[in-house]
Amino acid sequence: MAENEVKLTKLAKCAGCGAKVGAGVLAQLLEDIRVHRDPNLLVGFDKSDDASVYRISDELALVQTVDFFPPIADDPYLFGQIAATNALSDVYAMGGEPKLCLNIMAVPESMPREAVHQILRGGYDKVYEAGALITGGHSIFDEEPKYGLAVTGFVRPDRVLTNAGAQPGDVLLLTKPLGIGVLTTAHKGGLASPAAMDRTYGLMTTLNKAARDCMADFRVHACTDVTGFGFLGHLTEMMEGSGTAALVDTAGVDLIPEALELAEMGILPEGMYRNRSFAQDRVDPGVVPLAVQDLLYDPQTAGGLLISVHPEDAQALFDRLRTAVPSAQRVGTVTGWSGGPRITLR
Repeated sequence: MAENEVKLTKLAKCAGCGAKVGAGVLAQLLEDIRVHRDPNLLVGFDKSDDASVYRISDELALVQTVDFFPPIADDPYLFGQIAATNALSDVYAMGGEPKLCLNIMAVPESMPREAVHQILRGGYDKVYEAGALITGGHSIFDEEPKYGLAVTGFVRPDRVLTNAGAQPGDVLLLTKPLGIGVLTTAHKGGLASPAAMDRTYGLMTTLNKAARDCMADFRVHACTDVTGFGFLGHLTEMMEGSGTAALVDTAGVDLIPEALELAEMGILPEGMYRNRSFAQDRVDPGVVPLAVQDLLYDPQTAGGLLISVHPEDAQALFDRLRTAVPSAQRVGTVTGWSGGPRITLR
């Protein structure tokens, strides 16, 4: 094997965002931590949001986030691109523009130098595509490789998007298909086709910048990116944060066909079960087939944006997204909530 042909996924127990601590466990870990108040802290960790936002002035706020994970691809350069795309996404989900990034890296002492270089090069190239800069970072030795970024971005305080502003009547839009977690899990066992993996890698290296740019001219009330907690996990957090409920039109959700076939065979990532455990008590599944439900809980890596937009702006935003993102979808509507399930599938 050549020096740069190390099989990264063989060095990791979990892949990509499937390695995230479950939302329910995370909430328990944070519940007794005292939150200090600052009038300029517009969004903090207590909000279950994608990033923190701190107001500097009436025209400028900082958006900050950090994200890293074990390899989800064997090619080091591709892994670096995916990890960077995923980290940058949290800033886009807040309506922000990434500006400064710091590398976060853990590598085995035995990892070939060229492989480490390619991971970093993948991250640098994707950050520069976003119009941001990498200005430093930190690395340690570890038995399992990990890579990601701490990202700082800018946003106007009056244009911050959170996952807690959805309003009854809003239309829910999604910008990438679902099934990434199932496909990357199947790939580790040699069960996913090369064509499906090529599409999956393409999705995971597509920045959410175009989706963020499309939202700028419309009345978007809430936004989050769909990553490790899956579509239903992130939608649950959005509905609970907004005090609302959602009707999900599962026929409108773009499910990667091969991922659905694999889910029907029972090939599912461990993170899917964590996500189901977190959200299922707040979801009415109706008669939706189990495999479809599984993909709605499937942990995504560098997934799309989930957008809650004013109904009068929904069609125009949808039309603009159709020419700008991998898969523009109308996936449901927001309703009022007076108890019972937060999400109803139909």
